[in-house]
Amino acid sequence: MSRVFRHDPIDFRALPPAIKGLILATVAGFFLSKLAGPRVDDLFGLVPQSTVFDRWLWQPFTYLFLHGDIWHLLFNLFALWMFGMPVEAQWGPAEFLKYYFVCGVSGALLTCALTPHSTIPVIGASASVYGMLVAFAMLYPDAVVYLYFLIPVKAAHMAILFGALEFFAGAANSTPGIARFAHLGGMIAGYIYIRWWFAWKVNAKSFAKGLFERDEPPPRPEPAARRAPPPPQARPRPGGMDEVDRILDKILSDGLESLTDDEREIMRRYSQSQKERPS
Repeated sequence: MSRVFRHDPIDFRALPPAIKGLILATVAGFFLSKLAGPRVDDLFGLVPQSTVFDRWLWQPFTYLFLHGDIWHLLFNLFALWMFGMPVEAQWGPAEFLKYYFVCGVSGALLTCALTPHSTIPVIGASASVYGMLVAFAMLYPDAVVYLYFLIPVKAAHMAILFGALEFFAGAANSTPGIARFAHLGGMIAGYIYIRWWFAWKVNAKSFAKGLFERDEPPPRPEPAARRAPPPPQARPRPGGMDEVDRILDKILSDGLESLTDDEREIMRRYSQSQKERPS
């Protein structure tokens, strides 16, 4: 059955912690880079030649927080919010952040492997965002997403479509200004992470938990606690004042010797309760 996801209007205060932190860091990186000038992209963007040969190993991480213009920034943040919300809700912030950087760094490594001598800076969180699309599609494959806000398509089909587009566009080098292989690297890493590593980790935890539970001796059943009989005044009285009145009438008419054992017990408890009543 198809599943339709609905997002409430964007409220920054209601965002989960990992997405909120990433949005703050990405917006801060964008404005700081605009204030500091284009040299920031050479230092903190992904320049394959600098990363591979000069060992500027911070670049595969920092390039995720730089963007070329406001539309590039807003598109990535919107996609992060749309696909990331249900993923973080299911995984939690720690696992979500780990996956985000695994996809982003993997996109950088694939770019460096294919174009190690390039001196053109690569910037943007698109590799992580495309990895988030893969996570959403694998967790909710039948969820309906409106492609370009118009065309309803299942999440799994959209991920396959985007992956094919990135591969053929990158192979043909039809858009040299867009780091297609960074996007593709994020998607491949996301698929491998969820398909094998994440599934193996969940199964390993379940297996270890099962071993631990088998090693523990079964708990001994505790003997049933014996309940002390309630004090005489706490026992339920078979009857109220009507019963007492009936017994008093019987005494007046037939004498004390006519009472049964149960009637004598009722009158004894009644007499005791009258003595204990505060004056």
